[in-house]
Amino acid sequence: MSIRVIIAEDDPQIAEIQQRFLDRIDGFELVGVARSIAEAKDLVEVLKPDLLLLDVYFPDGTGLDLLRDLRSNAHHTDVILITAAKDVDTLREAMHGGVFYLLIKPLIFARLQEALHNYRDHLQKLQQLDQLAQTDVDNLLNQSAKQATTGQERLPKGVDALTLNKVREAFANNPKELFSAEQMGSIIGASRTTARRYLEYLTSTEEVKTEVNYGSVGRPERLYIKL
Repeated sequence: MSIRVIIAEDDPQIAEIQQRFLDRIDGFELVGVARSIAEAKDLVEVLKPDLLLLDVYFPDGTGLDLLRDLRSNAHHTDVILITAAKDVDTLREAMHGGVFYLLIKPLIFARLQEALHNYRDHLQKLQQLDQLAQTDVDNLLNQSAKQATTGQERLPKGVDALTLNKVREAFANNPKELFSAEQMGSIIGASRTTARRYLEYLTSTEEVKTEVNYGSVGRPERLYIKL
């Protein structure tokens, strides 16, 4: 089963990252990219995708406005909201609009992959049901509610969100630069060992990749660059 997806994101760089992530997940087909609310609305109406990856803030409106419009016009496209907004009102309105999942920016591959796999499993369960029992309804609705409220990244011990965001910002500001653990430590105000822990975490989530600089003397140095 191929799930047809539209990305609605006004930042070209973020949209490109989402597209590259999507290309690496089997079973999902990108059918369009929208840079505005108006364009997203047109693409949904014409292409009728299964799923819309929707940002919140656009120059011509908000993703929540579009969500309300889609629901009022009985569009069957499901929505995963991807947002930098962390206020409770955004979450509450997203849930009222029936989003399947809510992901907090910055988006990482592992979290998007998990969300899409959960969505695919949800569709498969619906297709396998001939008639609904109450337990089926409970399971499906409870899963959807859980997915919509668990977009916050789960971090391993020793990795905190504030420092991790500083590391991500360093890469975002210098997307083509190679960083050593020592250089990153200077940027974020931490030790080389601490910086390496965060860099290795981002390597494990496939946000950055590593290269080895052998140099002329001394041990090889491990360098990190944004994917």
